[in-house]
Amino acid sequence: MDIIDTHAHLWLTQDTVVGGQPIRQLTGNRSRSEFFGEERQMLPPFMVDGRNSAEVFLSNMDYAQVAAAVITQEFIDGLQNDYLETVGRQYSNRFFVFGMADWRQAGFYDEAATLLRRGFRGLKVPAARLPKEFLHDGDFRRVLALMAAEDAILGIELHDGDCQTGMMEEIISDFPTLRIVIGHFGMVTRTGWLSQIRLARHPNVYIDSGGITWLFNSEFYPFPSAIRAIQEAADCAGWEKLMWGSDYPRTITAITYRMSYDFVTKSAELTDSQKQMFLGDNARRLFGFQELVSLPYIKNMSE
Repeated sequence: MDIIDTHAHLWLTQDTVVGGQPIRQLTGNRSRSEFFGEERQMLPPFMVDGRNSAEVFLSNMDYAQVAAAVITQEFIDGLQNDYLETVGRQYSNRFFVFGMADWRQAGFYDEAATLLRRGFRGLKVPAARLPKEFLHDGDFRRVLALMAAEDAILGIELHDGDCQTGMMEEIISDFPTLRIVIGHFGMVTRTGWLSQIRLARHPNVYIDSGGITWLFNSEFYPFPSAIRAIQEAADCAGWEKLMWGSDYPRTITAITYRMSYDFVTKSAELTDSQKQMFLGDNARRLFGFQELVSLPYIKNMSE
């Protein structure tokens, strides 16, 4: 089975400000997050230098037999365009990388246009951290028109529930060829999450499950409620519209990287065909991965 992770993060350092709160590397492998209001473990403990590098991720991917990954961005990581441009070029057969303009600042249209010229084939918008009306912004609509013309992919996370789905319906209608990926499985544990999933009934809209193990963390592995949510989303939008995402590396502070998907492969509730679509086929088609690496299973010393 070819497995592709559609929601992961990379950075070499965290040093940014979100909502007026600094987020930066502390000692060892810790960083402070403004939305937790306290010191939180942002990286697994083996990353002792605070670097969440492509090489460490590739080692995890090889071990877990994940052939390729989509690298997204988030304000809490800081803008990572320069590093991700290098990663995308160096490991073009393993990674699809999203660029991200600073949508909070004036002049983001020029920044977005520059990122597309630099070769980014997708742009990420963490809309959940922007004013709800941002989706109506005139310059943002200009960016969307440019992305549609360049056949770039829009990655976006929305405010919880349905407060932005009407605006997204307008965007989908105005830019019917723009391919869109809605992240975090519509924030599946929040009220009204299916309103975001329903957007994927449109032919150009897809859903990634990045963070689903975080959202069901209180239940923990093997996440039976997550399996039921995946089935419910498939009933709503179709299996061909759903894609697995890990939200690496934050999620593997609680579980291993392989555990972030093998609760799907081990589920008796899903068919082999459904698993293959969710774990790899849909992502391969959307993001254009061609020659995927072959990653045979290597036994552990404990086996």
